[in-house]
Amino acid sequence: MAQDGAGEQAPWRLIGTPRFGGVLVVADHAGWAVPGDIELGVDAALMQEHIAQDIGTMAVAELLAAREGTAAFVGRFTRLACDLNRDGDAPCLVPGSSDGHDIPGNRLDADGVAARLARFHRPYHAKLEQVLEAAAPAMILSLHSFTPRLASRPEVRRPWQVGVLYNDDDRLARLAIPLLAAEGLVVGDQEPYSGQDLNYTMNRHAEAEGRPYLGVEIRQDEIADAAGQALWAERLARLCRRLALV
Repeated sequence: MAQDGAGEQAPWRLIGTPRFGGVLVVADHAGWAVPGDIELGVDAALMQEHIAQDIGTMAVAELLAAREGTAAFVGRFTRLACDLNRDGDAPCLVPGSSDGHDIPGNRLDADGVAARLARFHRPYHAKLEQVLEAAAPAMILSLHSFTPRLASRPEVRRPWQVGVLYNDDDRLARLAIPLLAAEGLVVGDQEPYSGQDLNYTMNRHAEAEGRPYLGVEIRQDEIADAAGQALWAERLARLCRRLALV
């Protein structure tokens, strides 16, 4: 069951019931919806691409949340409206462009950016903190996905099927990397991004509070269809069961 707080205007969805000692999946970029009063000026086809959402993560989060002891907290709206995994004063919080594509509706002054921050970023993180405080899960699974190639750098191939990201707290990452590799996967350690650069949500809600977490980036062609999404949901559920017992 999804709990939507302020209805369809809430920037978050809570799927399932968080449990003490369970797993909370957090997927900041799962959503692709655009509020009706925001015109981004982006072609509709691009809203189904990686610049607007982490492809496949909504479905994987929903499948995981259907399991006993697991719930999911996901971003409802496209990251082009407001990137929830960025610091509140980051220049790319409301991106003017993404992977070579201009976002004309984000040509905002300081007041416009502040309004997006107040509407999306602050309530999302306030609610996430409330959920974590109330449920005290054994671990957080931070779920993202990445494109096999960037349009702006098509010559750079990204061979990893999954990447594990972390900042200072690598206790679950160090356990997860060999477990994933043992399944025959090509696993990136701080690839294709480093958690020391892009880890805002986990820095704030996990690392700063001492909460165990695992940050994963799944390559999007791995979870682009129902079969891949089911496979990865099962794989991650199995992994979380082992890590949550540590």
